[in-house]
Amino acid sequence: MKIVRVMAIAALALLGMGAAAGGAWLMADPSGGTMHMPMRFLEHSPFHSFFYPGVVLLVTNGVPPLLILAPVIRRSPGYGWWVTFQGCVLLVWITVEVMMLREVSWPHYLYWGWGLLLIALGLVLRPRSGKA
Repeated sequence: MKIVRVMAIAALALLGMGAAAGGAWLMADPSGGTMHMPMRFLEHSPFHSFFYPGVVLLVTNGVPPLLILAPVIRRSPGYGWWVTFQGCVLLVWITVEVMMLREVSWPHYLYWGWGLLLIALGLVLRPRSGKA
């Protein structure tokens, strides 16, 4: 069970750091130019710049996984549920992104897989939350 917890810690840390950096970067350059993201990506969305998508990315997939690390590391009761929850949040984020873009690319499959991995890890940890 220790390997599952370590995998959850790694998956949460990488997701949190990447999303926090990406969200901050989008907020710093709302044109998306430095990230090579064309404005056409926003064509079917309610956004006119990448600033608010950056805020949402930071608030949903940047900060929360980093906060969830604490109960996972401490083996707090119910920590598996938090890992599962973050996986669900990531799946929703990527699905909404694909719906707004109206196209799918390889990173979307990667992040869907990442979300499913977090859900699976959390469900495995759930019965033993506080003991693994």
